[in-house]
Amino acid sequence: MGKLIGIDDAGRGPVLGPMVLAGVLIEEEEEEIIGSWGAKDSKLLTPKKRFEIKEKVIEKFEHFIVTSKPIEIDESSNLNYLEAIKTSMIINHLMEPLNEKVRVIVDCPSVNIEAWSEDVFKLVEKKDLVDLFCEHKADYNHKIVSAASILAKEKREAELVRLRRELDVDFGSGYPADPKTKEFIAEHFENPKYKDIIRFSWNTVKRLVKAKKSGQKKLF
Repeated sequence: MGKLIGIDDAGRGPVLGPMVLAGVLIEEEEEEIIGSWGAKDSKLLTPKKRFEIKEKVIEKFEHFIVTSKPIEIDESSNLNYLEAIKTSMIINHLMEPLNEKVRVIVDCPSVNIEAWSEDVFKLVEKKDLVDLFCEHKADYNHKIVSAASILAKEKREAELVRLRRELDVDFGSGYPADPKTKEFIAEHFENPKYKDIIRFSWNTVKRLVKAKKSGQKKLF
């Protein structure tokens, strides 16, 4: 048995706030421990259960979390490639002290698994020590990726709580379909105070900007 790394993202789709990626490093046999805690895709857990598992993961295992702020997402020409960069950062960080083969399982965000895997692997430093496996629904099929999914989701939620408190505003979940989020963007996308939390490259915002400039009264 060897070492195992799981990586997943949270906040890829929202129009507000950061995208977060997390990685967790374990011994392969320790995946059973994560399973015994009830870990699964973070979207299938209650906030209370997700928090409980997150606390156990960060206490017991090596982990690394990276975030992409809205401006970084807006300036990126390709979200998939930005995520490939962030994924490689996690791999390189967790692999840095190691000198042994490690299996890395990543929940792939792209429909083209092979091409995206190549993008990630090109950026991996210890190529001879990394066995990279990128797949869809990895957070559902592998407990180690479930653990990463939980850490990423918890980090994003914590960031949203911090932003709501600092800016003293409730912008909803941040997802484009959320009525509260849409209302917030419609009212505040021109306000410099909120420019750092909005993803202006998202179509939701582009449509609002276009409608506002054209004098359209009904924005939804």
